[in-house]
Amino acid sequence: MIKNAKQYFAYFIFLPADFKNKKKMSFFPKIFFQHEVEEYLTKVFRNRELITALGTQEAESKYQSLLSHLSHPPAFSAVRVNTHLASVKHVKKLLFEEIQKQFKGLCVPVLEHPKLQDILLIPVIGPRRDLKKHASEVIVGAQCGYAVLRGAHVYVPGIISTSRFLKAGDLVSVYSDIEGKCRKGAKEFEGVKVFLGNGISELSRSEIFSSKGPSNGLGIRMVEPVYLSPSFDNVLPSQLFLQNLPSVVVSHILNPQPGERILDMCAAPGGKTTHLAALMHDQGEVIAMDKIANKVKKIKQNAELLQLNCIKAFCYDGTKALSVEKREDEQEGPPFLPESFDRILLDAPCSGMGQRPNMAYTSTLKEVTSYKPLQRKLFTVAVKLLKPGGVLVYSTCTITLSENEEQVAWALKTFPCLQLQPQEPHIGGEGMRGAGLPLDQLKLLQRFDPSAVTLQGMDINSLQDFREDDLISLANKDCIGFFIAKFIKSNSK
Repeated sequence: MIKNAKQYFAYFIFLPADFKNKKKMSFFPKIFFQHEVEEYLTKVFRNRELITALGTQEAESKYQSLLSHLSHPPAFSAVRVNTHLASVKHVKKLLFEEIQKQFKGLCVPVLEHPKLQDILLIPVIGPRRDLKKHASEVIVGAQCGYAVLRGAHVYVPGIISTSRFLKAGDLVSVYSDIEGKCRKGAKEFEGVKVFLGNGISELSRSEIFSSKGPSNGLGIRMVEPVYLSPSFDNVLPSQLFLQNLPSVVVSHILNPQPGERILDMCAAPGGKTTHLAALMHDQGEVIAMDKIANKVKKIKQNAELLQLNCIKAFCYDGTKALSVEKREDEQEGPPFLPESFDRILLDAPCSGMGQRPNMAYTSTLKEVTSYKPLQRKLFTVAVKLLKPGGVLVYSTCTITLSENEEQVAWALKTFPCLQLQPQEPHIGGEGMRGAGLPLDQLKLLQRFDPSAVTLQGMDINSLQDFREDDLISLANKDCIGFFIAKFIKSNSK
C-alpha cells in the first residue's frame, strides 16, 4: 500500500530540457518491430522531403524519439464527460474525490481542457524505479500489460503464468510477456518480460488455471503500479467515457449539429459515436456501422449506458454501404442511397502504430500495407454517401505516411469535389512531409506526434512545479499517435 507518496515517486525517464548534456535513458526499451516493418518505417521517416526540410540529424532524432515514446504510456489519462447527462464541473468534483480515494489522499489535479470543454485530464505519475520486486511472479499478456500501464487491474483472462505456489492474498510482481512466448499455465518464464508493478492476488494459482475456476473477474489488484494512473473500472460509468485525447478532438472537428444525419462508418466500440450524439444534444440521427457483430453489440451497450437515443447501430461492411438504386423495403439501415448524410466520420481501420504503450508490434509488413486499399474503398463510398456541402473527416491512429498524408494526396487527386478544410480545434502538429503535399495543405492537416515533446516522467513534486497551461500543452503533445484530415464536398459530381 502507498504510505508516503513522495518516497515512491521519482523523475526517471528523461531529465528536464536544461540538462540536455546529461545522459538520457528510457524506462522501457524502444518499441520492437519485425525486421521488414522496421526497414519500411525507417524509409518513411527518412524520406527525401523530410530530410530536405529538417536535415538528416533532426529527422533521425525525431524518429528515434518516436520509437521511445511508443513504448511508454501517454503523460495523461483523458476522460470525456457525457454532457448529455452531467455537467463537467459536477463530474470533475466526483472524479477528484474518486482519485484521492484511489491514491490514498495523494493530491493529483483533474484538469479541464480549454479547447475541449467536455474532456478532463489526469496526470500520470511515474515511472517508479524504486519498487521492490517480489519472488512470487505473475506473467500477463501484452494487451493486458498495456492496460495495467494505463491504470487497469489484472483480470483473469489476461493471466498467462504464475509462480508455482501462488495463494490468494500473496503480494506478487506483475510482468508483461511482450513477445507472446510464455506458455499458458507455465510455473516460470525466463523469456523477455517487462516489470509492470506489484499487486495482491485475489485468487490462488489452482483457481486461476482450473477449468472450473472463474473465467473472468479480478485476478490481481494492483497496489504499486510502475505508472500510477486511475482505474476507471465502474467509476461513474454513465457519466464518463475513457478516451484518448485525439479521439475526442475528431468529433469536435466533425462538429455535428442537432437535427443532422451523421454516419460513423467504422464505429466500434462507440466512443466517437456516443460523442457525436452528445454534441448533437441527442437530436438528429447517428448511424453507426461495423462489420463485426460483437462490436456492434458493444456500440449499442454504450449508447444505452450513456442514455443516447439518436444512435442506430448496424452490423454491416462499410465498403458495401452504397446502394445504387432505391429499395422497396423501407428499411432504415444500410445500404444507403448516394448523398444521404450531412456529415461522415471515417475513423478508418489502420495499422494502429500510434497506440501507446506498445513495446512489441507483431504485425508483418504484408499486414501493415493491407490497410491502404481498404481505406480507399471506404473513402470512396464515404464521398458518394456525402451530401453536397457536407463534411467528411478521415482519421487513423497510426504514424505511417501511406495511411495518412498519402491518402489525403490521393483523395484530392481522385475526387475534385473535395477540398481540405481548416480544423478546429487544431492542437496537434501539421501534416508530415513526404507525400508531395504543399505546405499550405500540410498546415490544414493535424498529426499528433508524441515525439514533439521530450519524453519525461512525472513525480508528485515536479507536478507541483508545472503551471496549468504547461500541463495542458504537455497533454496535447504527449498522447497517442493520431492523424486527422477534414474535407468539404463542393458539389455532387
